[in-house]
Parts: sequence; structure tokens; C-alpha cells
Amino acid sequence: MHTQTFAIGETEITLMTGRMARQAHGAVELHQGATRILATVVGSKDDSDADFFPLTVDYRERAAAAGRIPGNYFRRETRPGDHETLTSRVIDRALRPLFAKSLRAEVQIAVTVHSAEPDADLAGLALIAAGAAVHLSDLPFDGPVAALQLAQRGKRIDLQVSDANCKGADLSLVVAATRRGPVMMEGEGNEVAESMVVDALQAACDALIPAFDAMDALRADAGVAKREVPAKATAATPLDPALFAAVQSEDKHARAAARRALRADAEDPIEADARLRHAIRSAAIDGERLDGRGPTDIRPIDCVVGLLPVCHGSALFTRGETQVLASTTLGGQREGQDVDRLFGMTRQRFLLHYNFPSFSVGEVRRGRPGPGRRELGHGNLARRALIPVMPPASKYPYTIRVLADVTESNGSSSMASVCAGTLAMLGAGVPLTRPVAGIALGLVVEGDRHQILSDILGDEDHLGDMDFKIAGTAEGITAIQLDNKLGALDPAMLAAALDQARVGRLHILEKMAPAIEAAQASVPSHVPRYERIKVHPSRIGLVIGPGGKHLKELQARTGAKVEVNQDGTVIVMGRDRASTREAVRAIEAISIELKTGGLYLGEVRSVKDFGAFVRISDHDGLVHRSVLKGEPNAGDPMLVRVLGADDRGRLKLAHAHDAAEIDALNR
Repeated sequence: MHTQTFAIGETEITLMTGRMARQAHGAVELHQGATRILATVVGSKDDSDADFFPLTVDYRERAAAAGRIPGNYFRRETRPGDHETLTSRVIDRALRPLFAKSLRAEVQIAVTVHSAEPDADLAGLALIAAGAAVHLSDLPFDGPVAALQLAQRGKRIDLQVSDANCKGADLSLVVAATRRGPVMMEGEGNEVAESMVVDALQAACDALIPAFDAMDALRADAGVAKREVPAKATAATPLDPALFAAVQSEDKHARAAARRALRADAEDPIEADARLRHAIRSAAIDGERLDGRGPTDIRPIDCVVGLLPVCHGSALFTRGETQVLASTTLGGQREGQDVDRLFGMTRQRFLLHYNFPSFSVGEVRRGRPGPGRRELGHGNLARRALIPVMPPASKYPYTIRVLADVTESNGSSSMASVCAGTLAMLGAGVPLTRPVAGIALGLVVEGDRHQILSDILGDEDHLGDMDFKIAGTAEGITAIQLDNKLGALDPAMLAAALDQARVGRLHILEKMAPAIEAAQASVPSHVPRYERIKVHPSRIGLVIGPGGKHLKELQARTGAKVEVNQDGTVIVMGRDRASTREAVRAIEAISIELKTGGLYLGEVRSVKDFGAFVRISDHDGLVHRSVLKGEPNAGDPMLVRVLGADDRGRLKLAHAHDAAEIDALNR
């Protein structure tokens, strides 16, 4: 058994190998306080038939790690939760570019949290454990790699923080790096400046140096020799200019057809692919992109709002050959999503669901019963980009669901989802602080030359070295995600990319401006209206009724949704103002404490020769014949004004049904 201990900031971490999972090709136990994580890696000895690197990462959190029994029907862990899937993607994106480019062996990495403290940085620690396990194995890997999550408030940067401790921060980032520089980052900001991201990224890279030293020392003690893999063939032979011109087109399918024709005519299709790849990358560095744009040019943008009549808000955002149809639905607070995390349940009141059907890329693909990892990841990124501009629940109590359906895709549909989601929410009357737009940047590096590309195509993502997504407002960044294929990136390049992204983001926001104005000017009349009222907690039971009877009857009669909280706050949400006000009046009539001179809606209980007895909530009063208007019947609703009480404490009421008094009540 071998161990190494190091510190990141004030957090001490121990890596141990040789005690558990000894048949895996690499296994590491990570200890940090009471947190225990086991990471293993196994790699097939033979290459697969895949034309890509078949890496699978599975991150799981055991409920026992927090002293809990799973709350589902089976009382055991079943399919991974969204949070586990997203963490698996983070680990994958950090490790994948560091494996040998020609490796085709099937590799599986499993990371399991067996014990956890509430304030542990589980994502960062899991990635450290996984990176260490691969570093010790025989798999060709350009490590070591480590990661942490940071939170910045003002100028203070806290390292190795939990998700919960990131709440309220100006900037939160998960950063993975090697000694050479950043490999991956993902996070969100409260409209922060690009310079803050650069400084935080550098702080993370500096803090991870002790982790690299510890992993190298552990490998020296317990690592095994790396297996040999054949070098990936490369071809730098120039491509005939006429053939290269054939694959240049604004249309994605035309380019694909030209590539197929080029491969069909070639004696060696693999060599032809390599030559074409080299030609495309060389041209990009010279500023000549496949669709004829310059490095910083953005594709044409078109925005349409309000095209789905029944939806509360809708928008179609098109950027080149990427298009997203987004809809917004407003619901009650109880319609939020309960998310079961390791340390308990949380509720999300803002949901963004991203769908990527096969027709969006002109392919035939068997459907899945639910969203895949890519859809979860892209939807989560778009959601994080929009959270900083959402109105607080105290001022806007709706649950908000944005559905982003990708109808065409050729580069960065997640950032298009941010733009479409912004427009759809504004079209539903959601009072966003500011509109948000997103852009994806690419990078091509050949020797000592490089070029940063704005608004990348799918081909540029596939053939390039970086996918850098940045979303934000005109004021600053709200979400960020970086992947790369080089293994590590020059921080100076990233700083330049952030500045270039800002220019592109402002351009997109400018193109969205007319649609934003149109969306805000034409909020549909059927968007739910809400009112918030307060009743005395002692009268909540009267509003709800036995077994919820009163509440069910009220909702059925008015068509409004009514949510009653234990503190006496009642949220009434109706399909229009009339239904909302009808429900509010009924609740006030049930729950309000009667005051002399007040107007109340009651029910006629009985009619006598001397007047009518009317019940208001659980109070009865008499409308004397002298102030009774018309001939009411038992069961009729009656608007009454409280005149006071007689010497025996009984309510004295007056019939009030003239237009002025009804208008006063409605106000």
C-alpha cells in the first residue's frame, strides 16, 4: 500500500493505492476529512473497431455516504441522477484529451463516493481521484491532471468549495489543469468581467501544483509501465486547391457530399482525410474558413417571437444553420422540480429542458426513452447561463419551464438555446434583469501559429482544438464551458478568446434587440396572472377545508391555482385577471378578519320576514329588511358591508350591490 498527502489551500488530501480494487488497472482511494472516494480504471488490451476513443466515465454517489437510505421505491441506487451524469461529463471532458490520440482500446473509469462531508468539493475530488488512477495505470496518458471548484466573492477566492458554498458567489468554476495549463473549466458568474475569469483560472492552476507533485510521487512508488500504442498517422502533403475549394460551402450537407466524393476518388481514403484536415486547419489559421467567413464573423441571425399561439411565450432563434425553437410555460410554486441530492432534497423553480432530435442534423437515429448525457449537459449549461438574470421568487413566484427544441444544428446549439430561451421568457412576461446571449469559439493551433474562431461550425468543432462556450449579458459573463483536444491550453490564448467572445456576444445581443422589443410589447393575454395575499395562520384550515374540500371547490369554480403556505402566504394564479380576482375575493371572504365598513362576499343562509341571514366565512350576520335590496334566495351569493354589531355581539350587515361598491371591492 502506498500513500501521498498534499494540500490545496488549507485542505489536506491523501491518495492511497494498493488496498482496494487491486484487479483494476489503476485504483486510488482519496481521503479528505471524512470524505472517501474510490476511483478505478480498466482498459481493454485490444483495440476496438471504433473510429474514436471509446471512453466511459461513471460517477456515482452512494446514499450511505451521507448516512441516508435511498428514498425511492426500491430503496437502493438505481439509474444515475442528473447531477451524477453531469459530474461524469466533467470528468470525461477533463481526462479524454490527455489520452494518446491513437488509443482505441475501450476504457472505463468508475468513481464512487462512499463517504462525504456536506462541505466537500465532490466534483474536484472525484476528478483528482480519477486522474490519479489513470496516471498509475498502463494506459498512455499525458498526466498528471487535477481539479478543484472555486468560488469568488469580490477579490476573495475560496478553493475546494462545495456546490452549496458556491451559492451567492460572483463567480464559481470547476477547473481541471495539468502542469502545462488549463484543460477544462465549467461554471457560472453573476455578470462578471472577463478579467475575473482569467485571474480565477490562474489561481486554480497555481493551487493544483502540489497535487501534480503528489501524483508523480505516487506513480514513482506504485505505477506501472505505460503500454505502447502506434502513433497516429499524419499527412502534411498539400491538397490540390481545386479539391479544397470543392469542400468550401456555406451549406453543411454540400460540404459533406464533397468530402464523400473526395474520399471515393482517392486511392487511400484515410490519407485523403488527413490531407483534407490539414488543408482546412491551415486555411483557418490564414483566416479562410469553410463557409467563407473571417475569424471573428458571426453567421446571419434571425429571431421570431410569439409563433406558438397556446404557449405562454415562444421564440425561434436561427444563427446560420443552427436553429432552436423555445417555449416558456409558467406554473405554480408546487410545480417546481424536487431534486434528490446526496445531502437532501432541493427544489428548482427554473427548469430548462434541451432536446436534440436526429432530424436536426439530417440523420436517422433510434429514439431514446429519455435525454442522453449530451442533452443533459447542454441543457444544464443553458440553464446556468440564464439563472443570474432570473427574478427572485419573492417578487415573481412562478415556476418557469423553458423547453429548447433543436430544429437544426451546425455548431453550438446550446448557446442558441440561451438566446431562444431569453426571447421566449421575455415573450411570456418574465422580468429578466437583462437579456442573455451565448457564443461558441474554436481554436486551431499548428506549430507556433494559431487562430481563434468565433461562432464555430460543427466541422470546425470536429477538426479544431477547442470548444469554448461563453454566455452573458452586455454587462458580463453568466456561464462558461471549455473543452480542448490539445491536453492543455495557453492561458494567454484563453484570455484573448474571452475578449473575442465578448465582441461576438454584444453583436448577437444587438441582432436580438428588435425581437426583444417585440416580445416585451406583446405578452399573450392568456399568460397566468398571480396575486399574493396573507391570511392569519390560524385561518389556513378554513381556506383549505376538511381534506382540502374548500380549496378543491374554489379551484374548480374559478379555474385558478391556489397554493397555501404554512406561514399564511397564499399564491393565487389564474388564467386571467378575472379568475384570479374571483379566487382572491373568495379566500379573503373565508379568511379575513371582519372590520366595520368592510365589503365582503357572503352566502345567504336563510330568508325571514325581517331580513336575510348571511354567512361570511365562519361568521353569521343579519341584513335587515330595511336595508335589503331585492328578493334573495337561500344559497345566493351576496355582497355585504359590515355595519357593526348589536348589543349581543351579532353582526349587522347591509346589502351592497351597486356598481360603485362592486368596483371598490374589485380594486
